[in-house]
Amino acid sequence: MNDMSDINWASMTDGALLQSVGNFVRYHRLEQNITQTQLAKSAHISRSTLSLLEKGEKTTLSTLIQVLRVLDQLNIMNVFRVKDEISPMEYLKLKKNKRLRARNANKEINHEEDLGWKYMM
Repeated sequence: MNDMSDINWASMTDGALLQSVGNFVRYHRLEQNITQTQLAKSAHISRSTLSLLEKGEKTTLSTLIQVLRVLDQLNIMNVFRVKDEISPMEYLKLKKNKRLRARNANKEINHEEDLGWKYMM
């Protein structure tokens, strides 16, 4: 498939974007040597719906997901993954509480330990 990394997707019309999706589906269907009828049956959609998708016509998102699943192309869904990011301030707060030294776990500090002499009042 052509390298499309230099395409300005934001400048494209909705129709052009739909056509790009259709081209993607058609390309991967043909690469796998699958007919429209076979793909439609496996995706549980009609052949005419698949044809509309490949032509860049409006279909449902559910239809696209079903087709991508059959074509083993769900990996493109990675672009929709939301990553948890930490703000610089949160990072500093976490770093402030980070332990810098280790303490011997076997040695407990007892502030009331008898030191051998008595305190008189």
